[in-house]
Amino acid sequence: MKSIPVLIIMICVPFIYSCVRETKSEFSPADRTEILELLKTQESAWNEGNIPEFMKGYHQSDSMQFIGSSGINFGWQETLDNYKLRYPDTVAMGKLHFEILKINSISGEAAYLTGKFHLKRTIGDANGIFTLIFRKIDGGWKVVYDHTS
Repeated sequence: MKSIPVLIIMICVPFIYSCVRETKSEFSPADRTEILELLKTQESAWNEGNIPEFMKGYHQSDSMQFIGSSGINFGWQETLDNYKLRYPDTVAMGKLHFEILKINSISGEAAYLTGKFHLKRTIGDANGIFTLIFRKIDGGWKVVYDHTS
């Protein structure tokens, strides 16, 4: 009986490894560049005070998730509404700068990114770290999960 779990592990681990290994190689330098461009576009939109344009980087779906200091938002619309509430004007928004620490491939259709943000504001600067999960949807990369603290 004790050998059955060992046998299952011996069969499953190589299979899982081969699946992960094969899909990781599908993430290309062009994918990385597209993700970085998306973040530059978001940074510019934020700095222009344009939250709806900033939100175009997120997947417009009820399945999108945002976790921040005020809790968790489920869905694109709830995230947009929360941004508008917390950042009602350009004074509250300040000027945003992202520092990208690392982009990691999950597969040819998914990636996660770790970074830092800095908001330069007259009402007091804000800094933090974030993890984003991206999915390639309809040929383009979108944020499907954002954890910012």
